[in-house]
Amino acid sequence: MKFLLVFDFDHTIVDENSDTWIVKCAPEKKLPNGLRNSYRPGHWTEYMGRVFVYLGDNGVKEDDMERTMTTIPFTAGMVDLLGFIGENKELFDCIIVSDSNTVFIDWILKAADFHKVFDEVFTNPAAFSSTGYLTVQNFHAHHCPKCPKNLCKRKVLKEFLDKQLERGVSYTRIVYIGDGGNDLCPVMFLKKDDVAMPRQGYTLEKKIAQLAQDLSPVECSVLVWSSATDIMSYLKLLIKE
Repeated sequence: MKFLLVFDFDHTIVDENSDTWIVKCAPEKKLPNGLRNSYRPGHWTEYMGRVFVYLGDNGVKEDDMERTMTTIPFTAGMVDLLGFIGENKELFDCIIVSDSNTVFIDWILKAADFHKVFDEVFTNPAAFSSTGYLTVQNFHAHHCPKCPKNLCKRKVLKEFLDKQLERGVSYTRIVYIGDGGNDLCPVMFLKKDDVAMPRQGYTLEKKIAQLAQDLSPVECSVLVWSSATDIMSYLKLLIKE
């Protein structure tokens, strides 16, 4: 009896977008219009690369960035939820699949002492260059037409499950917790015993509802959450079953 919990990061574990939160480090806490308007749909990672160059050019150092990132608020109830999962690790494997980056997630989880809760983090690799600039790369290449070019979360989930099966680990149920449009692709991969938990009022909830209206509903159960307390209540029921 083991459950797999899959978490998105931005607007799910933390209550903000970590990539836009970093702008607090910029001069006057904002980006020039030209840079802001340079984003092209599906190419967020390249856009963030330009943001990091701008920050580096303006003398923003690693320490400044880390200090700023560790002030990002967790979503309501999330600290308690992660504590609960940490106490029940024999029942839960727990991974993050996120379009943020390794540096930001690492800083945030370590500062709050939550890094041990997660077995693996799948996100865009980032590192500081010898000149002190933060650089970020695409997580992988894929052929999914629905997803941004740097990350298909369904592919990540499928590869993780395949690898676990090779190790002899299979899951009674997968619980997928997210909020964004790029969480729909992995949710559509879930089976009837699995559960998708979209955040109330966010894109993922709306897209799942739209599929149901179009008479092509997702196969898994859907439970909407507004606070991580809702997720914890569900997990407590799950381990009683």
